Amino acid sequence: MASLGQLVFDEYGKPIIILKDQGQQKRLTGADALKSHILAGRSVASILSTSLGPKGLDKLMVSPDGDVTVTNDGATILKMMDVEHQIAKLMVQLSQSQDDEIGDGTTGVVVLAGALLEKAEHLLDKGIHPVRIADGYELAAKKANENLEKIAEEFPVDLNNLEPLILTAMTTLGSKIINRCHRQMAEIAVNAVMAVADMSSRDVNFELIKVEGKVGGKLEDTMLVKGVVVDKDFSHPQMPKELKDVKLAILTCPFEPPKPKTKHKLEVSTVEEYNALYQYEQKQFTDMVDKVKAAGANLAICQWGFDDEANHLLLQKELPAVRWVGGPEIELIAIATNGRIVPRFEELSPEKLGKCGKVRELTFGTTKDRMLVIEECPNTKAVTIFIRGGNKMIVEEAKRSIHDALCVVRNLVRNNKIVYGGGAAEVSCALAVYEEADKISTLEQYAFRSFADALESIPLALAENSGLSPMHTLADCKARQVTEKNPALGIDCNNKGTCDMKEQHVIETLHSKKQQILLATQLVKMILKIDDIRTPGESFQG
Repeated sequence: MASLGQLVFDEYGKPIIILKDQGQQKRLTGADALKSHILAGRSVASILSTSLGPKGLDKLMVSPDGDVTVTNDGATILKMMDVEHQIAKLMVQLSQSQDDEIGDGTTGVVVLAGALLEKAEHLLDKGIHPVRIADGYELAAKKANENLEKIAEEFPVDLNNLEPLILTAMTTLGSKIINRCHRQMAEIAVNAVMAVADMSSRDVNFELIKVEGKVGGKLEDTMLVKGVVVDKDFSHPQMPKELKDVKLAILTCPFEPPKPKTKHKLEVSTVEEYNALYQYEQKQFTDMVDKVKAAGANLAICQWGFDDEANHLLLQKELPAVRWVGGPEIELIAIATNGRIVPRFEELSPEKLGKCGKVRELTFGTTKDRMLVIEECPNTKAVTIFIRGGNKMIVEEAKRSIHDALCVVRNLVRNNKIVYGGGAAEVSCALAVYEEADKISTLEQYAFRSFADALESIPLALAENSGLSPMHTLADCKARQVTEKNPALGIDCNNKGTCDMKEQHVIETLHSKKQQILLATQLVKMILKIDDIRTPGESFQG
């Protein structure tokens, strides 16, 4: 390892470390370093706080290639923002980890972390040591999670009554651009998860749910296909557009004559040799097609391409075929149709064929864009959500929104406890943490109160984004929660006339809320413990 500097002694024998390239390094220490971190964290959180809630605003990001993305999904916004500051990068990773683990609540977790940092600044100004603040925050987070467990309610996850799940999915989609066909999207998400859910082990395999999008049409045309949608068409325009009682040969070998594997060249010098080669190729093609037909297949799905000659032969022999179908799609088709993926024509046999009731070609608008739908499969575990939209941005945002809704329903299948949204859970936790702070005699009580204040930043942001008076609304909500002892009272963002989130059916999963509080607290604790930053940069005079 290269040495970072050298050790010298002054005339009194005191050791001094002389660091390399000190003149070229920027360095921040102590309170300055903490202030710089807090400022960075707050700026990231303030960008996202306007995207919170059903009335949250969207952000438009333009990538270096000129691609435009319009979204209010916290993780997507942060991923696409070009962030320089190290602490801001940590915030990006924070929202990403919430997205990977839970799938929902990515905006809220960053807003909470930003508020915790902001409150920590006031405590630092009072002279409280950052480690005491961090420890206090951790205890407060523990208390908040205990309170969440206390106010959580059991939620019925029943295949025969999907209504409660649909209402939860609607909460998730309420803040998205697709809330125009709010209920329809929620139903699609719930039906997709329930089609693939394994209720005995309480798990959902997301690889069985494919989300496809096609520009054109309107959001209302979005549908759930109990099967697989492939963005391909039949290889020859004269092949039939709809097949019934299909037996599929799923191939990963190309319809091509064998090529010499060695570096040898094949020289053709006479007409007879050329004709012999042509006859050989024809025979190979015919053999391949015959083997597929002999196995009983009436549709060939091929991972690779085939040339025009093979295509023409397939049409003559009345064997519809699809070429260039990608790896993940081939796997999904095999799962859905109970077929086997066959790597060589010689291995084809009737029991390896996949079966399905119907394969049809969809055409769209005047562009004649085509897609294949494989339906009525014996294994209904594989489903596809097919999204339509007016432009690419709406389709992409709808995909992200559907992903959030799928994640929430999946979380409920795994753990069916819920709390109420609209800031109700945060206000309840803030009140519990305040109460606990009064029982503490040590310095940590200040951190507890700051933690409670930070929790209130979520309902404040919700009220502000909904055009309400933030402080009045929050004060009213807190007072009512205390007097009525009802932890379901939150911010009435949609102006429904009631603050009771139980009546409004604004539901969030307990797992998501707990994770938000824990992740935000862990990150803030880590940031508060950094007191020295060195960055290679312009000359630093210190």
